[in-house]
Amino acid sequence: MVDDEKRIVNFLATKLRASGYDVLAATNGFEALEQIQAQEPDLILLDILMPKMDGLETLKRLRSFCTTPVIILSARGTDIDRIKGLGLGADDYLPKPFNPDELVARIEAVRRRVRPSEKFAVSEPISIGSLTIDFKGRKVFLESEEKYLTRIEWLLLSELALNIGRLMSYEELLTKVWGTEYRDDVQLLRTWVSRLRSKLKGNPDGPELISTVPKAGYIMNTPQLR
Repeated sequence: MVDDEKRIVNFLATKLRASGYDVLAATNGFEALEQIQAQEPDLILLDILMPKMDGLETLKRLRSFCTTPVIILSARGTDIDRIKGLGLGADDYLPKPFNPDELVARIEAVRRRVRPSEKFAVSEPISIGSLTIDFKGRKVFLESEEKYLTRIEWLLLSELALNIGRLMSYEELLTKVWGTEYRDDVQLLRTWVSRLRSKLKGNPDGPELISTVPKAGYIMNTPQLR
């Protein structure tokens, strides 16, 4: 937990320990990066407004060497901060003040997403145009160039690809990728679909890989099976 407000750290640490978690604390970004490298935590709770190094800069540096899940906790609950945090690789964003029980629920949801999914591992590679998805290797290639996807982007693409040609509603995608706690957060889904599309852009004259059905959901267009 990275936060310069000791009162908040102490309160949440007590709640998390009661829920079965071990908790380490850091009061600024520099201290956090040192602890993360030394302790290798399973998940990071990161505040934005901190002295010496704010949370967004901390997250940017963190993602240069670490893929540990990150939940941003911040009193600056603006869409801009949320989009920046997700863009830098955060797994979730929870504005302050929040219910500690909701935090525990979101931690559990992130942990479920981190666990490997057997249904992806047993699927054969598929291709659409210049895009190839290797489920067993957890790799994506665009015109033979491997594309790095974050954990959320991979899960989102996998769900769409394993349901090719079928409309997946907002609620269904949110529940499958993030968990039931997020089933109504359509803006979160739109943000990640936009990020995924930007990484999968190939030939501008080629077919749209992910189609939007307004007010309903998304469809992965039928690929040419390899």
